[in-house]
Amino acid sequence: LRQVARDLSHAFPGVEGLSERNLYRMVRLYRTYPESLPQAVATLPWGHIAVLLQKVQDPETRLWYAQAAFEHGWSRNILEIQIGTRLLERQGAAITNFSRTLPPPQSDLAQQILKDPYNFDFLTLASNHLERELERGLLAHLQTFMLELGVGFAFLGSQYPLEVGGQNFYIDLLLYHVKLHCYVVVELKARDFEPGDAGQMSFYLSAVDGILKSEGDAPTVGILLCKSKNKVVAEYALSGFNSPIGVSEYQFTEALPQDLEGSLPTVAQLEAELARLEGEGLNSNET
Repeated sequence: LRQVARDLSHAFPGVEGLSERNLYRMVRLYRTYPESLPQAVATLPWGHIAVLLQKVQDPETRLWYAQAAFEHGWSRNILEIQIGTRLLERQGAAITNFSRTLPPPQSDLAQQILKDPYNFDFLTLASNHLERELERGLLAHLQTFMLELGVGFAFLGSQYPLEVGGQNFYIDLLLYHVKLHCYVVVELKARDFEPGDAGQMSFYLSAVDGILKSEGDAPTVGILLCKSKNKVVAEYALSGFNSPIGVSEYQFTEALPQDLEGSLPTVAQLEAELARLEGEGLNSNET
């Protein structure tokens, strides 16, 4: 292959894609599909195919990612991210009551748009983070967060206000899903799932259906994103509600090991020190 690459480069100067590495990928592609390429693979750019050959060994898994990349128009980088975060294993894995609360085929589609766990590696939070810190982090990386949520979600707002019976309530995140044609309420819990969370979510879903939902919209869906959950507890909790609710965990790489968290300054302390130094610099310049 090394010699063939040299000969081709000499015969076709300026033509890209004739490196030894690329020729090896071509040979591997032929050996993987000696008779004909699956349609989903054949429609992808060569860079996508190279990623699939390099990073996915199982044929069925490779075909699934090829079809998803073609259907959703993923770039090469997005394809690599989805493979690296094991999208296939996480998609549709959330605990829900959709099969009982939504009519088919909407229940199947709603199940597939949820993941478990959600990957928030783009965040850098301590293990004892608060819900408001989690929410601020997601909003600060909104584009990446929407990518992790998946295709079809539209962001409508955070701390979305609802007035019910003269009282004000605030939804952590309000979304709309264009394929399901429904509002999606996301509540963040920086702790383990508790049965009472399902009751709070059911109230929010009823309120959104009564206040925001129009005649052409499907029933509002709720997603409880928790730090962790007990599967059995979640299943029992959801069985008592007629509102479509799903429970998923979120995961991320912690910013610092626990034994170092107390020995380094917090973000607030750093910001205060920077403000002090800037103030001293301003006074010095004025003088």
